Amino acid sequence: MSDFKWRHFNGTVILHCVRWYCKYGISYRDLEEMMEERGVEVDHSTLYRWVQHYAPELENRLKWYKRSRSYSWRVDETYIKVKGHWKYLYRAIDKGGDTIDFCLSATRNTSAAKRFLKKTIKNNNRQVPLFISSDKAPAYGEAIRKLKAEGILPKGLIHRQIKFLNNRLEGDHGKLKRLIKPSLGFKSMKTAYATIKGFEVMRMFKKGQFNLWLHGETGPIAEAKFINRLFDIVI
Repeated sequence: MSDFKWRHFNGTVILHCVRWYCKYGISYRDLEEMMEERGVEVDHSTLYRWVQHYAPELENRLKWYKRSRSYSWRVDETYIKVKGHWKYLYRAIDKGGDTIDFCLSATRNTSAAKRFLKKTIKNNNRQVPLFISSDKAPAYGEAIRKLKAEGILPKGLIHRQIKFLNNRLEGDHGKLKRLIKPSLGFKSMKTAYATIKGFEVMRMFKKGQFNLWLHGETGPIAEAKFINRLFDIVI
């Protein structure tokens, strides 16, 4: 069955809108105007529903195409506002800057850090790091100690708490937040996480993390073709 059955627009238009919103840091009303200029009349609330549905699906379908990661991770969390309250977006990149994984949490403590690290290992084919760099917050040290005791992380893993090693991740937080800012805050954890999945995926495209296999084609057109093929659309 088509992924776009019962939709009033074809899949190409829907995926273009989802990609543009998640890539360029614009509001839904801005995107509505952009589409109107192109002869497509679609309400901003419809655009919102498309992002909520297709951004998580896109992130899920792309997991298989991510290039291999290094064994040196940088982990940290940043703040985002959900329904007027600060929540915590846990993120991990490798030493080259590639995004490894991310997780939205209502809390910032050892349990949240441990849950994030377990999710990251699971989502990366259980590939475990040899080095993890973090800030000096005690939560990561305690989480790593517990995961070693459970046999999920290797006993020989080195946990480094050296600030400058995480400078690249701090900069990456800033680039992601520039995409989040036009949203003016999220209404729920569910909608926030769904939207952030789209933002993170498009940041990964920008970093060149996916094996596109498009016979040397590069740039936004190759990116759009690749995303369309994931949903069985060939143009």
